[in-house]
Amino acid sequence: QVHLVESGGGLGQPGGSLKLSCAASGNVFIIHAMAWYRQGPGKQRDLVASITSTGTINYADSVKGRFTISMDNAGNTVNLQLNSLKPDDTAVYYCNVRAAVGLLPVYDYWGQGTQVTVSS
Repeated sequence: QVHLVESGGGLGQPGGSLKLSCAASGNVFIIHAMAWYRQGPGKQRDLVASITSTGTINYADSVKGRFTISMDNAGNTVNLQLNSLKPDDTAVYYCNVRAAVGLLPVYDYWGQGTQVTVSS
């Protein structure tokens, strides 16, 4: 089992910045990739950004040039720096970790979600 703890988020102003973090912990596990998804009011959950254990990064077109995803050196924490915020960035942001625990198959683990609201 992999346990995820998210932090950050809250209220940001248009043009402002916020930072989200997600720390993974648990018994012996190997992380293959970490990502952030978001779900706005009345919308489906969509990928925002992802990073693999080998450093491959992918961004949704809507956040390219504004958001930056990174992983700490230990490979257990993923951060999302949100710059140049827009009202459309308002959503619940979810951390996702794709990991293998022991000899079990790779599985997707989810955080509890953290609210980001962009408003003046």
